[in-house]
Amino acid sequence: MFRQAQKMEAVGRLAGGVAHDFNNLLGVIIGYTETLLDRIGHNAELRAQAEQIRKAADRAAALTRQLLAFSRQQVLEPKILNLDTVVGEVEKMLHRLIGEDIEILTLLNSSPSSVRADQGQIEQVIMNLAVNARDAMLHGGKLVVETSNVDVAEEYALSHRPFIAGPYVLLTVSDTGIGMDQETKSHLFEPFFTTKELGRGTGLGLATVYGVVKQSGGYIWAYSEPGQGSVFKIYLPRIDQAALKIRPSGDPIQILRGTETVLLVEDEQSLRALTRDLLEHSDYTVLEASSGDHALEVAQRHGGPIHLLLTDVVMPGMNGAALAANLAPLYPEMKVLFMSGYTGSFATQIGLLGAGAKVLQKPFSRDALLRKLREVLELPQESRSN
Repeated sequence: MFRQAQKMEAVGRLAGGVAHDFNNLLGVIIGYTETLLDRIGHNAELRAQAEQIRKAADRAAALTRQLLAFSRQQVLEPKILNLDTVVGEVEKMLHRLIGEDIEILTLLNSSPSSVRADQGQIEQVIMNLAVNARDAMLHGGKLVVETSNVDVAEEYALSHRPFIAGPYVLLTVSDTGIGMDQETKSHLFEPFFTTKELGRGTGLGLATVYGVVKQSGGYIWAYSEPGQGSVFKIYLPRIDQAALKIRPSGDPIQILRGTETVLLVEDEQSLRALTRDLLEHSDYTVLEASSGDHALEVAQRHGGPIHLLLTDVVMPGMNGAALAANLAPLYPEMKVLFMSGYTGSFATQIGLLGAGAKVLQKPFSRDALLRKLREVLELPQESRSN
């Protein structure tokens, strides 16, 4: 099992690197397609063709997000959650997703406890496992989702490396499907591995589950035998804090335009040109740089204020975090928004994702860019993250 974990780490690093490069390309495709849609007008044939380009790019972006989830390089928004509450929310969707021939049973923790995780990603974990269970029960069956508190003993942890002993909340998803043999189980969480027929799956569902669980500090184990169904056990670290009430998303920001000055730093020329166009069409003043060193030169030559630094994270030479630190003494009022398609563990190593850092995940749409920009610009000064 330990060697399997090492293999998954290596595959994850490769997947994350591929996703990073694809995100830059997809950002350009999505952005210019949105621009085309604005300019096409009422030509129905051209609009339909441009919409197909946009839909294909969105599907590709979803695949890269799954790769980033598997490789633990996506941006998560962890909150203190009651896992029972999350299961309750997902159960409403499961009945529509799974079908009437499968019985769904939820058994919730008698002593609810908290975990620190991204609610949307944990919901996705449950949904992915449920879809796999559905596909394994072609003639109906039972799907059980259960939560409980467990304390993992040192002896058990040592025999299940790389498990660490301690208190956990256990999420168990089991089915009465066709089960799996040992060979299938050995490849279960690898990206693009699938036993489904061509066209029925990408092979990223369980890889995504694995990545989310690992990035949340947890562990996942699969138990199955041919003809005996499957059981997935997810252990998330239990914390002694009350779960926060999940607030609904706020009202959409109506005004996406601005008159502030933005220092844009991006080493990918085509993405930089697109981002500059999007900002200037929304009335921002844009200063442009291709690297951290170039950005320092541009800032020093600029005579007026810089309200926001919009910078890529990983660049040749000076990275985005170091650039923000170097500019802070020159522009103490400047806000910072990082953009990256390669975040998570790697970004943490270079000192980016500290508490409060604001990150825009690539590839981003025009609205996502402009909304995030307004969100950061309108933060009170004490909420600065650089």
